[in-house]
Amino acid sequence: MESDPDEALTQDEIQGKPTAPPPPQNAFTALMAPKPKPPPKPSASIPRMSHPNPFKDRMGLGAYIADPASFPPSTIIYQNDDFVAIHDKYPKSTVHTLLLPRSPEHNLLHPYEAFKDVDFLRKVQAEVGKLRVLVAGELQRRLGQYSAAESDRQAVLNGERELEGGDSLPTGRDWEAEVISGVHAVPSMSHLHVHVLSRDMHSGSLRHRKHYNSFSTGFLVDVMDFPLEEGDGRLDPKGEAFLRRDLKCWRCGTAFGNKFTKLKEHLEEEFVSWRRE
Repeated sequence: MESDPDEALTQDEIQGKPTAPPPPQNAFTALMAPKPKPPPKPSASIPRMSHPNPFKDRMGLGAYIADPASFPPSTIIYQNDDFVAIHDKYPKSTVHTLLLPRSPEHNLLHPYEAFKDVDFLRKVQAEVGKLRVLVAGELQRRLGQYSAAESDRQAVLNGERELEGGDSLPTGRDWEAEVISGVHAVPSMSHLHVHVLSRDMHSGSLRHRKHYNSFSTGFLVDVMDFPLEEGDGRLDPKGEAFLRRDLKCWRCGTAFGNKFTKLKEHLEEEFVSWRRE
């Protein structure tokens, strides 16, 4: 698919100009990452990546795919032979991650083209499912203390109530239901990447209508919806003008027209209510 002005990132983000501080290193790393392996020694055939600014252009995600071990644990969630999972440098929600397929046959294709390979699609869908579980677990760790559905679980964790007999720790809220995932109909970065994030849209990096609509309209296409059927409106994002649509709260449906500042104020209130559920 050809480049289009309707894309999820601003030019500042592509060039790596900071809009918010990077996510701090915290227990998410320990929760989501396997025990680190010693980095491989540099070789003449596979040089170590030099990336003072990995988002300096549209090819920036390639640095994570080629040499994830050269990035700090606060950036890389996990890696295996087929995928690298990272924290989004410009998160649009409380937890925002990217899944990067490493397949050289697919990772520079538009997702609509890459997912025509059914075997590859199924592999990506399975890996997205794994990352969704990890994101849900991190949401529970960060927000569980505020949630009414987590009260029994939190009481046990805080030592306020003891488990009896063969009782197990209460599972608490279904945090995976609060996770969304998908690819953008017009990706801003060249390498194939899948967004896996919490649905709250609560972030300092959420700066304008294009950012918001890229995750709250058909511009974000759930990986589980592929293969798309002929005539699906998401195949024509330019015609559908997803990013130019009027703003609407993801949670209550209140319409805000093009008043992004008003929406942001509303999202602050919704975030507090949402995490209390």
